[in-house]
Amino acid sequence: MFAAIAVVGWLADRLGQSVIPFYIVVGMVASEYVFGRLSFAGGDLYIAETEFIELGAELGIVFLLFFLGLEFNLDRLLARRREISTAGTIDAVVNLPIGFALGWLFFGSVLPAVLVAGIVYISSSAIITKSLLDLGWIANDEAEPILGTLVYEDLLIAGYLAVTTAVVLGGGDIRAAAGAVGVGLAFIGLLFVGVQFGTPVLERLLAADTNESVVLRTVGLTVAVAGIALSLGVSEAVAAFFVGMAVSSTTHVTHIEELLEPLRDAFAAVFFFWIGLVTDPLAVAGVAALIAAAVVVTTPTKLLSGFLGGRAFDLTVRRSTRTALAMTTRGEFSLIIATLAVSGAANGTIPQPVADRISAFAVGYVLVMAVVGTTLMGYAGPFERLAERFLGTNATGE
Repeated sequence: MFAAIAVVGWLADRLGQSVIPFYIVVGMVASEYVFGRLSFAGGDLYIAETEFIELGAELGIVFLLFFLGLEFNLDRLLARRREISTAGTIDAVVNLPIGFALGWLFFGSVLPAVLVAGIVYISSSAIITKSLLDLGWIANDEAEPILGTLVYEDLLIAGYLAVTTAVVLGGGDIRAAAGAVGVGLAFIGLLFVGVQFGTPVLERLLAADTNESVVLRTVGLTVAVAGIALSLGVSEAVAAFFVGMAVSSTTHVTHIEELLEPLRDAFAAVFFFWIGLVTDPLAVAGVAALIAAAVVVTTPTKLLSGFLGGRAFDLTVRRSTRTALAMTTRGEFSLIIATLAVSGAANGTIPQPVADRISAFAVGYVLVMAVVGTTLMGYAGPFERLAERFLGTNATGE
């Protein structure tokens, strides 16, 4: 796995392209669904989805969202809460109803439609954060509305996942769903309090004499909190984001960024490889029409909501266009939602054929939108000029 990742990473660098689509594609090619179906070596020459790879992918999500939190501390979040609320609300109002309508059109039932709504609504915090870092946008003006909208989405999806998980696994028990939401919100509230008042404790915890101790303490704290969140039905990504925000308020933040950046990039590569590894091209081909319809419909809606979100932060047309392009990428949360359909089939709340189609749709949709989103960000220049041509520059010194 690491050899394959290293080779395609080198190739992407040589071609001047984003590494993310390369990681996803090599994972797909190396999987049991492609290499495993070839006749040579008895069909055994492929990389299996082992527990190590699955756990490594989850750690990739955790570290990416931890770094996202480092870039967006609580004071900054609260200072721009009006703009974040506006941009996030526009994003939800535009995209969730469209996703529900597509789900109803595809499957003709409420619960599958709710799942599809979540799949097409939520942008990928992991992939977008990685792209922001790779492209050097993280310090630019457009980073604020992008990160702010991602925060809004992640918090909204935490409640969404709590409700849908309880309904799917509880056979439609609304009281169980309400209890799960309450536990999730209580834990998020506890994390918020920790971010607000935990800086002195973190200062002492992270004031270690060696780099080894700093890394182990930071990783231990982040992964432990993420694991507790998962056990309570809360997204590990949301939990890691809050830990990152807490650490960002300490004097150790720059040192920790330098130490953990290689670890983040290594496990992020495993995450993107894993997306390809679990993708069966034949299953995806069976729902190609659904994927194409969703891509055609939801790409413009994300572009619209992303652009309006940038304008809510008073950005120029150019910067708002970059915001729009970034928000088109879908990823990890969409795949998590897809696993609920599989669980629903096992629990009898969703018919097995419907669950299989939702799962295949989600994987194919994420793959296409990951490639589309990272490509749009990598070639943002022509889109920026086109937007300025039709909408004006609204720029000072740009």
